[in-house]
Amino acid sequence: MTDFADAAGGVANRPVHGGIKLAELRELGLRLEECLDFSASVSPLGPPAGVVGAIAAVDLAAYPDPHSLELTEAIAGHHRADGVGVGNVIVGNGSTEIIHLLARAWVGLPAARVNRAALLLTPTYSEYQGAVRVSGGSVESLDAERGEDGFSWDIARAARRIADGRPALVFVCNPNNPTGALVSGEELRILADAAGRAGSLLVIDEAYVNLSERYAEAGAVALAAETESVVALRSMTKDYALTALRLGYAVAGASVIQRLAALQPDWSVNGLAQAAGVVALADGDYLERARDAVRASRECIEARFGELGIRCYPTAANYVLAQVGDAGGLRDALARRGMFVRDCTSFGLPDCIRIGLRPVADCERLANAMSEIRR
Repeated sequence: MTDFADAAGGVANRPVHGGIKLAELRELGLRLEECLDFSASVSPLGPPAGVVGAIAAVDLAAYPDPHSLELTEAIAGHHRADGVGVGNVIVGNGSTEIIHLLARAWVGLPAARVNRAALLLTPTYSEYQGAVRVSGGSVESLDAERGEDGFSWDIARAARRIADGRPALVFVCNPNNPTGALVSGEELRILADAAGRAGSLLVIDEAYVNLSERYAEAGAVALAAETESVVALRSMTKDYALTALRLGYAVAGASVIQRLAALQPDWSVNGLAQAAGVVALADGDYLERARDAVRASRECIEARFGELGIRCYPTAANYVLAQVGDAGGLRDALARRGMFVRDCTSFGLPDCIRIGLRPVADCERLANAMSEIRR
């Protein structure tokens, strides 16, 4: 099938993402409402109650607040126990915008003692590499080891790589995309100390942590609020299923936030997203209910795939990495049935697919389709 990641925009070497593409649906003769998207990993509950009403109340003829002040205040309040104040927060058009701001600020305009480079703990989200290269930097990687218990990194070796290479940025996706592996809070502090001594900035991308049963183990927000060498990223897009609106934020020291804000265009976060974010944060038990839904769907996938002899790696995230052999072929076979999973070839894992956890009934439908294909 056509590689729509390259063909749709006509630009090679772009980062590859999940999500259903309209061009592919047209080629397959499918309609969006007929399809199930397991290629994106967002809350299976859908947006919190009140979000639609909040969006409807936004004056579409008014400019949004360029500083997202009301939402910034709500985020700071949400993390008050972590020592976060308004000056420690910047809101972005998805956390991806902030990734690009970080690359521009630290790689495009590096400090004298560091190199125009980034160290990535891989396999991982391709936007890190894309942002660094657009900003004129080079990319180095430290691959995880794949074992019986899943994927893991040699954190001591990573700390040595930071000390020796002095990269401007170090990216850690936690839980990792696509493996679901989680780096502990103690290990993050080892990396943060190494980054601080090297003059590097450690970026801990917690896009999926709120939907993890192990969400309290990492503690990156508190770490970011107390040191100038760490940034914690969060994705409200994924946490609250606000995918069409694009909303994320970063927590960091005040000087880091000021440096990012100086490069951010006004109005990059639209008024609909700002209003939705405030309402979502006010729904106090939403994330716990979402974690319960994720747990039920994960157990369904692991059980049904296990019956088919398919290995599912341990995951701390709201998706499952499954070892299936020919990932591309299976992905295309499922797509023809209106079910879209993430082929992990672009992550360097051509034998794996990533399955975003939708409601249990949808997961059962996926498992049934897998059974048909394998027969």
